[in-house]
Amino acid sequence: MRITEMIQSKKVGGQLSEEQIHSLLRGYARGCVPEHQMAALIMAVWFNGLSRRETIEFTRAMAESGDSIPPGSFLPCSSADKHSTGGVGDKTTLVLGPLLAAAGVIVAKMSGRSLGHTGGTIDKLESIPGLSVHLSLEELVSKAGSIGLAVGIQTENLVPADQKLYTLRDATATVDSLPLIASSIMSKKLACSADTLLLDVKVGEGALLPEIADAQELASMMVEIGNSAGQRTRAAITDMNQPLGCTIGNALEVTEAIDTLRGRGSSQLRHLCLFLGSHVLALCDDDTEPEENYRNLASLLSGGEALDKFSEFIENQGGDPRITEDTSLLPQAEEMVEVRSRKCGCVCGIRTSEIGAAAQKLSAGRDASGQVRDPAAGIVLQKKIADEVQCNELLATLHRGSTADARIPPQLIDRVRSAFCIGETRILPPQLIRALVTDEGITHLKDHCVDNSVG
Repeated sequence: MRITEMIQSKKVGGQLSEEQIHSLLRGYARGCVPEHQMAALIMAVWFNGLSRRETIEFTRAMAESGDSIPPGSFLPCSSADKHSTGGVGDKTTLVLGPLLAAAGVIVAKMSGRSLGHTGGTIDKLESIPGLSVHLSLEELVSKAGSIGLAVGIQTENLVPADQKLYTLRDATATVDSLPLIASSIMSKKLACSADTLLLDVKVGEGALLPEIADAQELASMMVEIGNSAGQRTRAAITDMNQPLGCTIGNALEVTEAIDTLRGRGSSQLRHLCLFLGSHVLALCDDDTEPEENYRNLASLLSGGEALDKFSEFIENQGGDPRITEDTSLLPQAEEMVEVRSRKCGCVCGIRTSEIGAAAQKLSAGRDASGQVRDPAAGIVLQKKIADEVQCNELLATLHRGSTADARIPPQLIDRVRSAFCIGETRILPPQLIRALVTDEGITHLKDHCVDNSVG
């Protein structure tokens, strides 16, 4: 294997063979490929991209670089996985996982942490007293098989090539390469061997991808990769021009997820979870339609079965299931400060990235060592886009956790206030679900019926 030849080929826009790609990533995972040569190669990929064939092989090679869940581990039941590209206030896994398990689908999910404004799914779950996410692949399979749902943190030998490569991409400013993003996400999904996969690709001001064209391209890549590997895959492209739901912060988001599982909470979050779940069930069973599945899943929320499954999941992983009845058992804020409007009108926009940055300043995010600074910290929104606002009306509440060094400063209150754009003209809420991507192509949707209300 001549790494310099591969670098030269990609540098001038050439393509790598299947054998070259697999040899490269196998060698890199084993430490046989120097970091400086891999850095040069991925920089060439950043400039010249990968073809779809190369992207599929790149993903397969990474998925095969370590341990995996054996295909068919949950037969005769259907198994499903879900992945979101993230955003501000994204807690869909906490609702969708129990909902699918209550519907009879097995969800064995490997999730990660985040280095951003709040934690990832793992950090949110770790705000639940006693809950453990450190599961071997065997434990993940066993726990999911017993109750239908298990969530664990990515193990060291699950796709080790991707773990090394992501660190290198971060250090070389190549994280935003679409083929490398697609391969990173899908390699872990292929290694977990679910029968079906639903991808939630966020687009907008608070997302990894602000532009709809890039979101569509990434979604199409990942759907093709999944289907080519025999994993029935669809993707939804969903809005992240405002936070999802009404909370940003780990324990706060667990509380909102519980409210949603009770049939209350944000109608926006509820609708998204039901939509995503309806398409998972359609992938699992060709004889069902998403509209029928949506109604059946809604009945599992209203009937309490999904909440019961979440309680069972918490107990199965060592956590305190009483939180589903008493959320005050979750970490609580030491200080809460209101942010009020200085004008009246209509919320015509929210600078979502600013809300996320403010949550991080409150210690809801991660520090340099990778630890969540305070699970109780975060922001609760009282107003969303299209809501009417009176002068001095409450926009948001800031939560400071017990580990913060000082009280909430006035500058942070002003920062959150200025993230709300208030105008005179009434507008509609933003379209929540923008498009559906299948193996047949992209279908653009009309979805203006979902408001932002809490009830």
